[in-house]
Amino acid sequence: MNPTVLVVDDEEQVRHSIAQWLELGGLSVETAADADAALAAIRRRAPKVVLTDFKMPRKSGMDLMRELQSFDPDIPVVLLTAHGDVPLAVAAMREGAYDFLQKPYVPEHLSAVVARAIEQRRLKQELQLLSKRVAAHDGLQAHIVGASAAITRVRDMVAELCLHDPNVIITGQTGTGKEVVARALHDFGPRAKAPFVAVNCAAVPEELFESELFGHEAGAFTGARTARIGKFEFAHGGTLLLDEIESMPLSLQAKLLRVLQERVVERVGSNKSVAVNVRIVAATKYDLEEQGRLGRFRPDLYYRLAGAEIPLPPLKAREGDILLLFEHFATRAASIAGQQHRALSSCDVEALLTHSWPGNVRELKSVAERYALGLKAMGRTVPEILGKVTQSPTAVGSALADRVAAYERQLIETALKDHGGSISSVIEVLGIPRRTLNEKMVKYGLIRPGRDAGTHSNT
Repeated sequence: MNPTVLVVDDEEQVRHSIAQWLELGGLSVETAADADAALAAIRRRAPKVVLTDFKMPRKSGMDLMRELQSFDPDIPVVLLTAHGDVPLAVAAMREGAYDFLQKPYVPEHLSAVVARAIEQRRLKQELQLLSKRVAAHDGLQAHIVGASAAITRVRDMVAELCLHDPNVIITGQTGTGKEVVARALHDFGPRAKAPFVAVNCAAVPEELFESELFGHEAGAFTGARTARIGKFEFAHGGTLLLDEIESMPLSLQAKLLRVLQERVVERVGSNKSVAVNVRIVAATKYDLEEQGRLGRFRPDLYYRLAGAEIPLPPLKAREGDILLLFEHFATRAASIAGQQHRALSSCDVEALLTHSWPGNVRELKSVAERYALGLKAMGRTVPEILGKVTQSPTAVGSALADRVAAYERQLIETALKDHGGSISSVIEVLGIPRRTLNEKMVKYGLIRPGRDAGTHSNT
């Protein structure tokens, strides 16, 4: 455990008395006799507060503070000064010192100053954590697109897991965006600057699986003319996505388990162990725990991989996101192709909202990209692209208007429930003005959760 306070003083008696007093107050204390020893101790285990004498041989408390600021500027530094050093101590505070105490210090005052410094450190760390969460959510909005409650929960889970480093299992039907989520975990996490490596386990022949993951030495087998590192070594420091992991042969599952336990790999044809530091994200459309009970997946490997699990909803459970996702994909595809973005017709909207989307987001993305190109051969309208018979606007007439109205009502009602009736949250999620929301709530007879039917105020 890291010490709470590091006490730095060249006088052993002073160090001992301060440490003893702070420990009586329940704090963990480490001591150092000079600035160099203090810096070495900080690099080993960073304390929450540094309490240092101002005047010391070779390097002063000010020198220590300056070097510490280049290493970790958020650690508060409290200076102990003699009476004549007060002006210097004040100057040190201008440079970033947290506070100073005059010798001889009052023990109770010392404890109070250290307690405030610890609290400041805690608040700074909480603020940094909050900033990371906010930054992750802002960036994640562009990566994991959608406003439905189902996808918002996924985004929240990803934002939280980006701050930690467990192995993760992502489950979901084909086309729900498992690799997109895996990529977000990597891009917004501490491993973002290292490689992201994806392996589709279903596409690797069984006889090449071990070589693909762990590498091989020259001459290890027929055709292995040169040595080759495997995906684990290539992903060192980063993230390895094992897609369709349920396809991995049981014999390889045992070897993967050993790698996760020992954090080393052995190339095929070698007896040398190579240390690897990799976060594993496994993607599957099956329940791996159930597969384990059926003897198709090793239960011990499942427990190693399941540091956290993210279930992805099918597109049909994200009805409110269908048009949003379509516009997102179509606009981007039109921009890449240098085409003018075409607005959806009522027939297009009808087709999008009534299609079952068995291919989930992947299918929707394909349709949106074809629509953006607007080529006759691929279909210019959504019904044509989906292989439907195009209906004329008069044929759908009022039925379409009713469906759109019902869909709009459902969106607003769901958003109100998901956000506990918070109007400000709903207008932000749906992207509409407050007045428009109020008018539509009146039109559809909607009330905020927890309000009586006779309550008309939507503010």
